[in-house]
Amino acid sequence: MRVALVSGYDWAVPGGVQGQVAALAGALAGFGETVAVVTPQAAPGDGPRIDGVRLYRAGRGISIPVNGSVAPVAPTPAASLATVRALRDFSPDVVHVHEPLIPGPPLAAVLAGPRPIVGTFHRADSDPLYKTAGLVLGRLVSRRCAAFTGVSAAAIETAGAVLGRHLPGVVEVGNGVEVERYERARAAQEATVQGAAAPPPGLFKNGEAPVIAFVGRLEKRKGVSVLLSAMELLGPEVQLVIGGDGPESASLRRRAAGDGRVLFLGRIDEAEKASLLAAADLFVAPALGGESFGVVILEAMAAGTAVISANIPGYTLAAAGAARLFRAGDSADLARAIGEILADHRARSELVDKGRARAQGCSIEKIAEAYLRIYRSVVAAES
Repeated sequence: MRVALVSGYDWAVPGGVQGQVAALAGALAGFGETVAVVTPQAAPGDGPRIDGVRLYRAGRGISIPVNGSVAPVAPTPAASLATVRALRDFSPDVVHVHEPLIPGPPLAAVLAGPRPIVGTFHRADSDPLYKTAGLVLGRLVSRRCAAFTGVSAAAIETAGAVLGRHLPGVVEVGNGVEVERYERARAAQEATVQGAAAPPPGLFKNGEAPVIAFVGRLEKRKGVSVLLSAMELLGPEVQLVIGGDGPESASLRRRAAGDGRVLFLGRIDEAEKASLLAAADLFVAPALGGESFGVVILEAMAAGTAVISANIPGYTLAAAGAARLFRAGDSADLARAIGEILADHRARSELVDKGRARAQGCSIEKIAEAYLRIYRSVVAAES
């Protein structure tokens, strides 16, 4: 089957949707399907390269504030035209559009691309622009798409609120994790420890002091300020490594200046992220809200790292009982959770075991199989 995946977010900018599209494309190609990705891209060659997957560049992303974040989208006529041309060139059997209401490649694929079309919603919470798009284009988008999926109940609820009566049934297909990638990173880390070699580049180990990791965009809703406040309540025996950048990067660095326990790595690639997660003793996900599904939680679990997570809906859904939860925004509760888990080796080991099992159940291969069933269904209905 020839499958075209369409993303509205710049391929060169790390993000949840881009990561899911890349992982899904790789899994589908691994199954022997013919796969293409159509996406904005800062420059040719930027971003992930996936064996066996053809990449079409449709414009370049520009940063637009949305949903408490900054979205690197390409809402230009040139990007839309490039999308339609790419889909005609590839001639897919099915087009899978991620975030079908986003102006640029996704909306162009829905309105002018070949059918059948599967639309997937990722967002939790909406904004006036997103609601307007649903109000104006909801009926047409619903007619053009043969099936809709949502990555979580929160994403489906948001889509329903935006599209209202125009939205038919939506199937929940969760996000997936590249389990093998993170298991390899963990095996490499264990071999490093056994061989008494240096830790991964950029990661420091102060004697036997445990390392806490955070990976994500440095913006308010990710709650990194809460994590830094929790660090102020912890002793010198704890270290924090932060991977990622964003609009709050400078202010967070200034706040932690002089604290030798805190290290900022800046933007990291997928390989560096896997190494960091595997090397850490704990992964903390302190987001304040606006998350439909915390795939980074699954990545940390797949890497064999115990997870402490804010109790927001998208994260509790991803964790499914395999993480230690704390009250979102409560730095004292987070510090208490960190202290308890680090002090209790048995509890931490139990979290690791539960996390690995949870990640296995959400492998990207299982997610790809679920989508393949949907693809085959809509193709058969179109015939």
